[in-house]
Amino acid sequence: MAKKKYFGNDIQPQCQYCTFGVRAKDGGKVLCEKRGLVNGDSSCPKFIYSPLKRIPVKQLHIPGNFDDD
Repeated sequence: MAKKKYFGNDIQPQCQYCTFGVRAKDGGKVLCEKRGLVNGDSSCPKFIYSPLKRIPVKQLHIPGNFDDD
């Protein structure tokens, strides 16, 4: 049985979620310890997922939703 990871087992490798990457002030760029300055959505074979770097998607509150009961 596969071990359950945070946010599911189907996470796409992206440098913005990697242990070796640090977000640059440039916006979508990441400073990688292994590859230097790269785009946030790129990845490499050294990718190690870090759940603390993930920014959750804000959930919208819709009035009259079924969950309001």
